[in-house]
Amino acid sequence: MNMAKNLHFHFKKIYKLHIGKIYRFIYIKVNSQQIAEDLTSEVFLRFWKALQKENPSKIENPKAFLYKTARNLIIDHYRTYSQKKEIPIEEVKEIKDTSQSLETQESLSSDLEIVQKAIRQLKEEYQDVVLWYYLDNLSVQEIAEILGKSENAVRVMIHRAMEKLRELLKEV
Repeated sequence: MNMAKNLHFHFKKIYKLHIGKIYRFIYIKVNSQQIAEDLTSEVFLRFWKALQKENPSKIENPKAFLYKTARNLIIDHYRTYSQKKEIPIEEVKEIKDTSQSLETQESLSSDLEIVQKAIRQLKEEYQDVVLWYYLDNLSVQEIAEILGKSENAVRVMIHRAMEKLRELLKEV
């Protein structure tokens, strides 16, 4: 009984730490609140099942496990349902900070829209590393673990992704 209690506690701790970031990562990729919620639930369901199969300490990096699972579910989702991967600007505007002036908010919304469009033009792997590194603050080591690549390869990917993003933003 104590093992089950520890397992539940471990899962709950990991869930609370990562639910927001996993959901945001998925939402940015699928452009649908309902699909993002469904896929996020599936990520944590798979994590729970993996914990039950394995000793919790065998999953050395739960964050990497969650992101890798999320990434694979997104890929499966797009294989099954080929849809556009754009976030409607109406939904982005709802997230605005109302303490800022209207002019500042419009300027930020416009800038955010430009950056989002540029990121969507990057190849899939570059999109992932940019989001993980800059938005979710994952370390190079964690990204390497998710992608199954060396840390040097990930550093090169981040550098190339940012170079391409700068190039795309210069065109605007």
